[in-house]
Amino acid sequence: MNKSILLLAIVLISAVTFAQDTVSTKFGKGLYNVVAKDGSWSMKFGLRFQTLYLGENTINETAGIQPGTSSFLIRRSRLKFGGHAFSPKLKYKVELGLSNKDVGKVSSDNNQAPRIILDAVLKWNFYKNFTIWAGQTKLPGNRERVISSANMQFVDRSMLNKYFNIDRDIGVQLRHHFTLGKTFLVREMVSISQGEGRNLVQDNLGGLQYTGRLEFLPFGKFASKGDYVGASIKREENPKLSIAATYDYNDRAVKTRSNMGSYMWDQTPTNADGLFNSNITTIFVDMMFKYKGFSVMGEYATRNADVINHFGGDSTSSASVMAGSSMNLCLGYMFKNNWELATRYTTYTPHQEYNDNGEQRYTLGVSRYIVGHALKVQGDVTYKMEDNSTNSELMYRLQIDIHF
Repeated sequence: MNKSILLLAIVLISAVTFAQDTVSTKFGKGLYNVVAKDGSWSMKFGLRFQTLYLGENTINETAGIQPGTSSFLIRRSRLKFGGHAFSPKLKYKVELGLSNKDVGKVSSDNNQAPRIILDAVLKWNFYKNFTIWAGQTKLPGNRERVISSANMQFVDRSMLNKYFNIDRDIGVQLRHHFTLGKTFLVREMVSISQGEGRNLVQDNLGGLQYTGRLEFLPFGKFASKGDYVGASIKREENPKLSIAATYDYNDRAVKTRSNMGSYMWDQTPTNADGLFNSNITTIFVDMMFKYKGFSVMGEYATRNADVINHFGGDSTSSASVMAGSSMNLCLGYMFKNNWELATRYTTYTPHQEYNDNGEQRYTLGVSRYIVGHALKVQGDVTYKMEDNSTNSELMYRLQIDIHF
């Protein structure tokens, strides 16, 4: 009900605004951009959604392809706000998620409210190239996660991101950049956050989370921030490369995937209300290369913990840290007619103490960018192989993405 009221209010306000003025913004650049006469504040408002078809079939070694499942859903539906307040050096961003996938499930024991708020962050450029962020937003983690879901090369992110990303959290970040010589750009980012993900409503149950990231761009900036955009949309005339590494330490983490996953409750009869914790370390190394229509992205992630399995049993226990490693490689070519052909190979190797099967996924994707990422149709087919299994899976997806 609250979501419906919020959406209705925004639509009514927008309708009144549009009736009074002519919209000069371009498609994909926001529905409307309001600027105060004295320049003391501004607000840009936009929306986007993704409509997804998903089908899956199991392939048995002896029986072949089995009858599958299929579904249609609104994968994402978002409202976006941004601008500056008081000074152009003080910017803000708010993003709200309205689809069921965005909001997620809510239970009484997971320390979370409905997950409508994705981003609510202030960004203050307080001195030269130094900017401090405060609020809830993405941590400076793996490249694929930081790339917006509106700008992805495939229908959705990879298995590496599913298992090991550090997503959003509440806290502060300090960011800085400098240039060596004429073009060599270096970016530094450090973050201190709560360590339990977004939209918490109770006291922090574990320790804090500390994240640091370094990025090296030897040939300078990508066009239109293309190092964080899937596909070679801008067809760089000169080679562009970004190499980066992230180190993340979650002190006394209480969730199975650092600040993600489920809480590690001790459900034994002797300690039914207890909560396990473990110091969890996650490391990412990634790169992005673009030249003309070609794009290459690679990522490697590894996660370890002081205690991986508190019960010493199987990995399905709620007290097991999902430790291990993963690799993700993507290669694509953008034709001049804005069709793209892309491939992705992803591996997952669980830690020896985490009782799970490894997995490999092979993906072939085809995309038609009608207005860049603002209006596109994407389809992909993924073949999934799980270690120690006689079955494999075939997943096929088709998605329409639009954002204003």
